[in-house]
Amino acid sequence: MSDMITADLVDLDLAAQTKEAAARSLAERMVALGRVTDLDGFLADVAAREAQMPTGLDGGIGIPHCRSEHVTEPTLAFGRPADGIDFGAPDGPADLIFLIAAPAGADDAHLTILSALARRLMDPDFTAALRAATDPAATASLISGDTAPPAAPEPAATATATAEEPPPAPAAPVPFRVVAVTSCPTGIAHTYMAAEALEQAGQAEGVEIVVEPQGSAGFTRLDPAVIAAADGVIFAHDVPVREKERFAGKPTVDVGVKAGINRPAELLAEVRDKAARGETTAPAGTGSPVEEAGGPGEGYGTKLRKWLMSGVSYMVPFVAAGGLLIALGFAIGGYTIDKAPSVAEHFVWTDSTSWAALLFQVGGLAFSFLVPVLAGYIAYGMADRPGLVPGFVGGSIALTINAGFLGGLAAGLIAGGTVMAIQRVRVPAALRGIMPVVVIPLISSAVVGFLMFLVVGKPIAELQKALTDWLSGLSGANAVILGVVLGLMMCFDLGGPLNKVAYAFAVGGLANPNDGSLKVMAAVMAAGMVPPLAMALATVVRGGLFNRTERENGKAAWVLGSSFITEGAIPFAAADPLRVIPSAMAGGAVTGALSMLFECTLRAPHGGIFVLPLIGNPVLYLIAILAGTAVSAALVILLKGMGGRGDGKAVEGTPATESGTAPKVPATV
Repeated sequence: MSDMITADLVDLDLAAQTKEAAARSLAERMVALGRVTDLDGFLADVAAREAQMPTGLDGGIGIPHCRSEHVTEPTLAFGRPADGIDFGAPDGPADLIFLIAAPAGADDAHLTILSALARRLMDPDFTAALRAATDPAATASLISGDTAPPAAPEPAATATATAEEPPPAPAAPVPFRVVAVTSCPTGIAHTYMAAEALEQAGQAEGVEIVVEPQGSAGFTRLDPAVIAAADGVIFAHDVPVREKERFAGKPTVDVGVKAGINRPAELLAEVRDKAARGETTAPAGTGSPVEEAGGPGEGYGTKLRKWLMSGVSYMVPFVAAGGLLIALGFAIGGYTIDKAPSVAEHFVWTDSTSWAALLFQVGGLAFSFLVPVLAGYIAYGMADRPGLVPGFVGGSIALTINAGFLGGLAAGLIAGGTVMAIQRVRVPAALRGIMPVVVIPLISSAVVGFLMFLVVGKPIAELQKALTDWLSGLSGANAVILGVVLGLMMCFDLGGPLNKVAYAFAVGGLANPNDGSLKVMAAVMAAGMVPPLAMALATVVRGGLFNRTERENGKAAWVLGSSFITEGAIPFAAADPLRVIPSAMAGGAVTGALSMLFECTLRAPHGGIFVLPLIGNPVLYLIAILAGTAVSAALVILLKGMGGRGDGKAVEGTPATESGTAPKVPATV
């Protein structure tokens, strides 16, 4: 940091009363040294950053900072006002002000400055030395780390103590700080449930925790200052953490998203223990791509699951948008709408058929991205951004040769593996700059194209055709058995990997729909609706068997289940897995079997009861869902009743809380 701060960037008598005035005064010093080219433009960037989140820290510290195109090199200025300035810290004004300026796009430099500074600010000797400093040059040397802060003097022994001079009160301990990232394949329920569980556990354990949920609607990046000041990191995820390199060098706990829901307090204790032992992750980029794709100690099976779930998570929005638009087209225009001419050539504004054709054709185009996106983001999960080009190319080839969903899976794995192999080859320094833009996309796309067109593509296409023919011919007992299996899979882990395998299998059939694949889609959605609906029904029928939190969750479960969000049953399974999960599986198996037996069909990949008009045999479909819901609800009531419930308390003696805090449970889900 010695190049980032000099004596000219230190003001020990900062004449400012507001944070805006303080930033301007320190920025003017940067301008004088040529490190900021446009004062007003830079201050506008500082203000925009300050508007996002206050930059005050406990202990009388303010760290205004930003990345700006008006900054020529990473720079740090320090000011010490006579009176404190409010930077939004919980404990009051700041009397130590650090203005950090980084060039636009200089994420690494920005984070390095913040990280180094934040670590030093945790040292009370360092902050005490800054408050006592009298020389700008010595202060700059102290901040840059060239000079160590003087140790606090030992208190002088006194022969007598007077009642008028009581000992000073001990300083409040600095809380343990944790940042966390949560993510799941669909980014809808598990992601935010894990975030909430971690935050609640942090409050209970006295840990400051800030969570970044990486959900389906995107994510808001944690402030680099918050990451830098953190003592540890928790990753609770089933898909690769985006921009994981931001958290390198910290004690890290890396687990699946359900662990964040089921045992957040244990994760906080684990990361605290790692911090106490000094365990940290390696800096970003030091491991091979396959080593960095998963958490420490993960086997290839676990990593393979995460890669596949990464592809599924990015595929789901295309499936939902395209499939629902297609279904709406059928609902408005009938099942012959697929024969309508292109709306680009023929569209009548007053004709409902034209509007139906528009919906159908837009949905068809969105749905056509299903396999390329699946392949592209499987490769992305394996090799990061360099895997996208060969992954999308391989997925498009899979469509071209009619290899379908299975071809997309193979293409994604081949593309990711090819890029990972290329990345391990040492290349001259002169070529490194063009590797990610030219060399890797060129070679990997050529290799993937060769393998997909001439080696593995045709066998996969034959397998896909055989699977399609088998689904098309399903009837009788075979269809019922498949319905049972799919129902069990949908309800076993309530939105987890096994659930996603069944769902992906059903969605893959919609790419080339036939009577069998439409039955499978109907069975999968019906079974997935059962667990939350059953838990909601059980809380109404026998509310005394559930605590207050569960009864409140039951109200939301009606809506979640009706919308085909299986994750709505997770709070119940987390509190009592040995009773809830078997009950849910039994009801899901009944519903899946009945849906197949009744030959119900579904062209939409999502929507729950809201796409009921698009379901073949809708009355029988509802009967199947109601039957499974009744079975699950009756079974869970029976099992809980056998445990001596009936007083509104939690299972096996765990007290129900009026505050709504969920009981701690074993990590069996």
